Amino acid sequence: FPEIPYLGRLITGTGPATPSIDFAGRVAAAGPNSGKVSRQDLEPGQLVYGRLDGPTKFGTLAEYTIAPRRGCVPIPAGVSVVDAACAASTALTAYQCIIPKLRQVQDSTKKGSPPRVFINGGSGGCGTFGIQIAKAAGCQVTTTCSSGNVPLCESLGADQVIDYRTQDVIQELRKMQPFDLVVDNVGEPRDLYWASPSFTNPGAPYVQTGAPAINLGFVWGNLTKALWPRWAGGGQRPWEFLKLESKVDDYAEIGRWMQEGKLRAVVDEVFDGVEGEGKGPVRAFEKLRMGRTRGKIVVKVAAEEG
Repeated sequence: FPEIPYLGRLITGTGPATPSIDFAGRVAAAGPNSGKVSRQDLEPGQLVYGRLDGPTKFGTLAEYTIAPRRGCVPIPAGVSVVDAACAASTALTAYQCIIPKLRQVQDSTKKGSPPRVFINGGSGGCGTFGIQIAKAAGCQVTTTCSSGNVPLCESLGADQVIDYRTQDVIQELRKMQPFDLVVDNVGEPRDLYWASPSFTNPGAPYVQTGAPAINLGFVWGNLTKALWPRWAGGGQRPWEFLKLESKVDDYAEIGRWMQEGKLRAVVDEVFDGVEGEGKGPVRAFEKLRMGRTRGKIVVKVAAEEG
């Protein structure tokens, strides 16, 4: 939380802290399996990937980390360690934004007509997986990105791509058939949610995962969307900021789709954790802060043995 240091200190305490919550690597030791989370045991030496439950003082940008079983699953055969690391949080986020919500709107969609999904921000980590997950679920997908990333989004399966640099996103959406689900990975345009009744079907969920800034205005805006009564000017579509939860069953379906080639990770760059006197992670975060990442950035902390 370098941009909101007070919140960061509240979560991790004072003193040095290790960043990141995603990981992929080999099991060094496994605790007892109660069977409540998964019937499958993890064995030392097994390749796994996943995420911690949230930010912590002891993050995953280290040679060893301790992970909860619900957020630590085997890497499927044929899937690379780098690709699995990319999927740990972003594919799970995209999955939970789309698949459960599609089940909610299935009854309201016309029989035989594929659900229509709008993904705001299609070229980042969540967006690149979101396009593919929505297509794997049989949806018509419209997304946004900058001019240079239009071919990328089309290659991932997007049916329509809006170039936010040259087109008015809201006006373009209003020209299309109404959508059944909106996934907002960006939080901009700032009035996108308030305009959503003009381009979505009644009751269409609006799920937000990203925002340009986290401040009091952001918090107040979210409270207005979620809690303010409709008759008093509140939101006209069901809104939520996704609360990501590690689930073994969700990871299992993501893993199957990766094995089958329905999902692929888009890797912007892989940084070596020990290159240049250990400056690889610093360079990775510098690139991340630029806000122009295509897909995911990976830091390779240690070389894979044997």
